[in-house]
Amino acid sequence: MKKGKTLYSREEAKKLKEKFWTGFGQFMALVPGEDGQKINWINYKTGIRHLFFRMDADNKNAHIYIEIAHPDEGIRLLMFEQFQTYRTLLHAELDEEWEWDATYYDAYGKPTSRIGKRLDTRVSVFRQEDWPDLIAFFKPRMMALDAFWSTARYGFDLFK
Repeated sequence: MKKGKTLYSREEAKKLKEKFWTGFGQFMALVPGEDGQKINWINYKTGIRHLFFRMDADNKNAHIYIEIAHPDEGIRLLMFEQFQTYRTLLHAELDEEWEWDATYYDAYGKPTSRIGKRLDTRVSVFRQEDWPDLIAFFKPRMMALDAFWSTARYGFDLFK
């Protein structure tokens, strides 16, 4: 059965996205971090400027990724290289391989570095019936990123 396409106004689309992320945040609020602390999973704090754990969903895809957005290319690439030294640990925590891109251009043309995973099936944040698939994609990976970061973050202290 083919999923029907519904067109939303910009305001309706914004509200649906907000509803998903608010619901996901409330659901995840019950999940403690690796070290037992309360975590804002939607806006995860790595403690390192220009280093983010991000989740994104639109009308076709879902992505989760580590983004290194340092404006200095040299520092950004050093941070990326530091992640490469932790590659085995990261993939062990995630229980899967992620894609590594030392130079990725975001939607605004800004160069970043990314390590991430895209959901292989077509999903839309605008279809509430897809929300369980989105949650099933994001939740274990964010928890694995947190477990990874509880060990690896000390190796990034030089970037604070």
